[in-house]
Amino acid sequence: MTSIETVSDEPEAWFKLDREGGTLSLGGAWTIAESARLDRELGSLDLAGKGDVSIDASKISRLDSAGAWLVLRTRRALEAAGSKVGTFAIPDLYKPLFETLDQERQSEPHKLRIPTGLRGRLYKIGRGTIHAYHQTISMLGYLGRVTVETGEAIASPGHKMRVAAMFHQVEETGINALPIVGLLAFLIGVVLAYQGADQLKRFGAEVFTINLLGVGVLREIGGLITAIIVAGRSGSAFTAQIGSMRVNEEIDAMQTMGLNTIDTLVLPRIIGLVIALPLLTFYSDIMGLIGGAFMCYFQLGITIPVFMRQLAEAVTVNTMLVGLIKAPVFALVIALVGCYEGFQVERNAASVGMLTTRSVVEGIFLVIVMDAAFSVMFSVLGI
Repeated sequence: MTSIETVSDEPEAWFKLDREGGTLSLGGAWTIAESARLDRELGSLDLAGKGDVSIDASKISRLDSAGAWLVLRTRRALEAAGSKVGTFAIPDLYKPLFETLDQERQSEPHKLRIPTGLRGRLYKIGRGTIHAYHQTISMLGYLGRVTVETGEAIASPGHKMRVAAMFHQVEETGINALPIVGLLAFLIGVVLAYQGADQLKRFGAEVFTINLLGVGVLREIGGLITAIIVAGRSGSAFTAQIGSMRVNEEIDAMQTMGLNTIDTLVLPRIIGLVIALPLLTFYSDIMGLIGGAFMCYFQLGITIPVFMRQLAEAVTVNTMLVGLIKAPVFALVIALVGCYEGFQVERNAASVGMLTTRSVVEGIFLVIVMDAAFSVMFSVLGI
């Protein structure tokens, strides 16, 4: 390697502090290979009480980001020790690198120190409240954008629905979820029948376990459990898929090519889930009733014909429709949250994991909120 210092016995990267002239001279190859040694030697340098100091880095023959960071850190250390750095001479070739590193340091967000005790708890509550408020406003704006662009897509005469992408989402969110949804719904039916029979047996009303099971599964449990499973399974997948595309700059490439990301990425997922979730809910209802019938037969000795006859008396078609009506709304909420959080991902892998977790939590929370709202509404309407 060619260096102006190779003729001397000094190492490749060197520095000299002229205490009388107040000059810190730097030279040689300030690269990552020399950074460990330079870090130790600069750390042991006494910088206190130097007054005005000039930094002469004009003799640096080679420089990378590690070396530039050490130079900038030394300048900041001199300033922190009370010295005023006057001249800072660096080769013109490396000025852009120094400017970039210095701008990044200046643009680093100031980390607010959180107070301790009661003030700290109040601060965290306030910060969480403000974040929830801004998140709600942002989600409502996103819902409005999706609604407007969906209306424009439907009204546009030349618009073609992405049928292949839509049915791919139906397969991913619906058909592939049948095993886990069916198993959990079956087990929920078993548990519900067991607990109901255990309580009603005390009053000699074991047969009304079927009423409890039918109404509970068809109106509430089947749809709610299915939506929670789908929120954890498909909502997180939507966030991870779109988030990974943001990290890989695929979404930027799509926008550069003039593709509408809402039409391409969001609508197929929303429509696919809106189609799949009611079907999954119906399947979950059937599996929950089968699990309940299984438990009633083995614990109470209620045969299948008796079970079906009592079930027909306990529930009507409206009982099932009440549960199925909620499914498309749950699907819309889950898909919107999953896609929204995917577009909020920053360009790093940690953000993908964090927002995927947030997507699941928000999706399940909003599903339960919507279910409670439906319950109140049906109670007011007398349904």
